[in-house]
Amino acid sequence: MQEKLDQYFKVTERDSTVPQELIAGSTIFFAMVYSVIVIPGMLAGVGFDHGAAFISTCLVAAFGSLLMGLWANLPMAIGSAISLTAFTAYSMVQGQGVSIPVALGAVFLMGVIFTGITVLGVRQWILNNLPAGIGHGTGVGIGLFLLLIAANAVGLVVRNPHEGLPVVLGDFTSMPVLLSVLGLAAISGLEKRGTHGGVLLVIILISVWGVIFDPGIQYQGIFARPNFAESSVFGSMDVMGALTPLVLPSVLALVLTSVFDATATIRAVAAQANLLDDKGRIENGNKALSSDSISSIFAGVAGGTPAAVYIESAAGTLAGGRTGLTATVVGVFFLCMIFLAPLAALVPSYAAAPALMYVGLLMMGNIVKIDFDDKVDALSGLTCAVFIVLTGNIVTGIMLGFATLVIGRVVAGEFNRLNFGIVITAVILVGFYLGGWDI
Repeated sequence: MQEKLDQYFKVTERDSTVPQELIAGSTIFFAMVYSVIVIPGMLAGVGFDHGAAFISTCLVAAFGSLLMGLWANLPMAIGSAISLTAFTAYSMVQGQGVSIPVALGAVFLMGVIFTGITVLGVRQWILNNLPAGIGHGTGVGIGLFLLLIAANAVGLVVRNPHEGLPVVLGDFTSMPVLLSVLGLAAISGLEKRGTHGGVLLVIILISVWGVIFDPGIQYQGIFARPNFAESSVFGSMDVMGALTPLVLPSVLALVLTSVFDATATIRAVAAQANLLDDKGRIENGNKALSSDSISSIFAGVAGGTPAAVYIESAAGTLAGGRTGLTATVVGVFFLCMIFLAPLAALVPSYAAAPALMYVGLLMMGNIVKIDFDDKVDALSGLTCAVFIVLTGNIVTGIMLGFATLVIGRVVAGEFNRLNFGIVITAVILVGFYLGGWDI
């Protein structure tokens, strides 16, 4: 069995082992399992049936991760994107009063357009025209963003209730904060010692500690029988309803956001796993770029929200994941999660936070790849990185990075260093924001 897995996924060829891939997949799963708690809660708040939303969230993550693993053979997990879920729930359903079937139709339509753009090579074209500084800056920014998300989730960094800086240090004496800091330190020590599965070990140990000592975590068993009859939204999408002047702008906003957000994330995770060639192209890039867009089509059918590669996939590449076996493990876990709903509640945010913070810190290492001899390129990359964090939006950072690059080249008189791809990408992104279509 192990030999067949090795041959199919090219495990040895990519300098990995089957046990290492299994550990990497488990690490990603525990790092992103919070999504099956957060996303159903968001959707239930605007009228979705909670049970149906839970099942669809699990199905989207299972389908997308299995597709990425078995077809693209890359260690990246796919799931319903929280940012796009928030837009679908709060902007479309709650804000615009769009019905749930129409919203699902919009998700399906977005997936179809997104897939069309991918098949036509537009996403690969964007990757090919991504300037080096912005490419590396995106990796730095995503790392910082991941660090901030994890630190905020446990209360280490919180919103400033007073005037001044937007964030401040949270309650450092609280249990989640202390465990997160201790976990982060433990991971760094275990990685230094070369301990295989060190990240996963820390997640499991902190989860066990939480079950024993945290009164907020109540053990309610492991297995739960899902009520599939509640999944009435499966196949209930209204595509024609999404083709109206009220909904179409939202569909296009979802598409453009996904094109740049998901594409940047895929590249950043691939770089973290050393799966880029000497020209910066992703191995099996076309399949990787198609997997998340096809998953969004499935999401519309299954009653879920737009899918994307999760940044948390970098936790798996850190743990040694190099092949699609890692993503396949994640997909199988999410299939099982349909019957293991109580288990998700046993992994608190402060158990996964150390792993995510550690990955974020490592991704910031991309800054050494920026060429500071080219001031315009370097500053556009840094602008991209910083504003990904300050705005909490990957696409916003990329837009400001492209704008800084193009204007900087013009002012510096370096017209010959601009090409059509860079200029048109900058124009599209800036126009997207000037039109007020950003998410």
